[in-house]
Amino acid sequence: MADFVSEFMRQFGPDVSRELTSNLGLTPKAADRVIPQVIPMILGGLKRQMETRGGPERLDHILNKYGSEDVLGRIGEVMSAQARQTNPDPQLGGLLGPSGIQASQMIGRKLGISAEKAMSLIPMLAPLILGALSRKKNQQGGAGLGGLAALIDRDGDGDILDDIAGFLGPALGGGKSTGGGACSGACWAGFSGGNVRAEGGYVARHSPRIRRSKQDGSFRQVFR
Repeated sequence: MADFVSEFMRQFGPDVSRELTSNLGLTPKAADRVIPQVIPMILGGLKRQMETRGGPERLDHILNKYGSEDVLGRIGEVMSAQARQTNPDPQLGGLLGPSGIQASQMIGRKLGISAEKAMSLIPMLAPLILGALSRKKNQQGGAGLGGLAALIDRDGDGDILDDIAGFLGPALGGGKSTGGGACSGACWAGFSGGNVRAEGGYVARHSPRIRRSKQDGSFRQVFR
């Protein structure tokens, strides 16, 4: 885990942090600290998908559908587009489940940003994390599917909310502003059936059939 997190932060951290600061109003310090906390959440969700829905082949399916390497060359464009959309879904469909909403609420309260912006954080980061995993799988001399599945199986342990609670210590910096900003709540419904869930006044709407456009990082209906 530490190696993948360090690799991601070294290659993409400055650009991702800058977009979180610009779009969500986080301080640079808070942005730098929150990114490494979201990565294990995504890996944990992928591990559960492998355990319950088909092993490494399920991982390959998810990365082929949602893990375009192209987004890594357009970080600002992709993250800004996600932040402008409505109905953010921090559950990522069934990938994180309700823990995604609870983690976002905890992060938002600690960082001092609005609920809408807090709900956008995980959906803004997830395509980039999946894109980096796809690059790791595909690159010459890279992990390959088997190696990537082994990495996720090893590093996807732990409870999402426990990890976030431990991260939200007193030293974390706050946000700079409050306001709107969102990502499509239908983004990740391909992992689960459609539903409407309301928690803490926040409603996440999910479409049951979605496919992400690999051109712009958005998600469209017709997931198969």
